[in-house]
Amino acid sequence: MTPDPAPPARDAAGHAPVPLTKEPEPPERGGHDRGHRTRRPWSARRVPAALVAAVILVAAVAALADVIAVRAGRPAAAWRRQLADALATRPVDDLWMLTGAAVAAAAGVWLIVLALTPGLRRWLPLRRPADCPRLRASLDRDGAAALLRDAATRVPGVGAARIRVRRHRVKARADVRFRDPRRVKEDLAAVLDEECDRLALARPPRVTVRVRQRTD
Repeated sequence: MTPDPAPPARDAAGHAPVPLTKEPEPPERGGHDRGHRTRRPWSARRVPAALVAAVILVAAVAALADVIAVRAGRPAAAWRRQLADALATRPVDDLWMLTGAAVAAAAGVWLIVLALTPGLRRWLPLRRPADCPRLRASLDRDGAAALLRDAATRVPGVGAARIRVRRHRVKARADVRFRDPRRVKEDLAAVLDEECDRLALARPPRVTVRVRQRTD
């Protein structure tokens, strides 16, 4: 009978450590398990899909109801007669025709972009472990920024830090209270590089650091 595993150690603030560790690099840089092949998960696009489905459903129901009414011997609806007359009599360069065409083109381009892009830009994909290539995980940008900010504030001399995480770049701004700003900048860049490596991001971002001396 084996004893139960010990609970994870906690820091001074009483918080459990974040379960993000650096994974071992693959033996070959050109292998198929490289992290840069990991892509963001695709968004479900529920709102655009619901809007398009609602518009199509309303148009189809209205057209079907009018066709059934015409087949039953009733005259066509006024909106359909007016629409047919307008399409038959209005010139192509009419303002309303151009406006409708522009709106339709913009909606089409928007739908094409949604169909060809994954979305979920606030999520950063993590590297897949070599022994489980189907496992997919992502990290929120705000969460990554919070972890990097905590690491930056632990650098001696840094009084405050602001971190912005993008897909390919991490921008850090720090206020230096003491020490040489150049030494603080070097230490801060090294700490942020190490912390980004610990996050195990599929696309390691480039870290840019700016510091300024604060004496107030």
